[in-house]
Amino acid sequence: MNRIARGADFRTVVRSGRRFATPVAVVYVRETDAASPTRFGFIVSKAVGGSVERHLVTRRLRAIGRAALPDRPRGADVVVRALPGIVEVPWDTLRAGVDRALDRARTEGTAQR
Repeated sequence: MNRIARGADFRTVVRSGRRFATPVAVVYVRETDAASPTRFGFIVSKAVGGSVERHLVTRRLRAIGRAALPDRPRGADVVVRALPGIVEVPWDTLRAGVDRALDRARTEGTAQR
């Protein structure tokens, strides 16, 4: 399964993972055991908007994560925290921003190893 579901796992990634900011989201990446699959989790608070907007943002972020999964090496936990204003961002801009943050995480992660 490629999903972070437990609150403890979210806290661990946010507190000890590397942080990469985009204008509409903050991406946290924590390297884990290389044998474990890459997992994604999403934090979309009420500051983003009402229920409809939050679910729209979650679906969009989930699709971005699904598309990025084959490009990510195994052994990483990724949490994307949506910021207010993300609802107005076009799909291409949102995807490019999150992909850029994931690419930065990958290049900085390999440089540290």
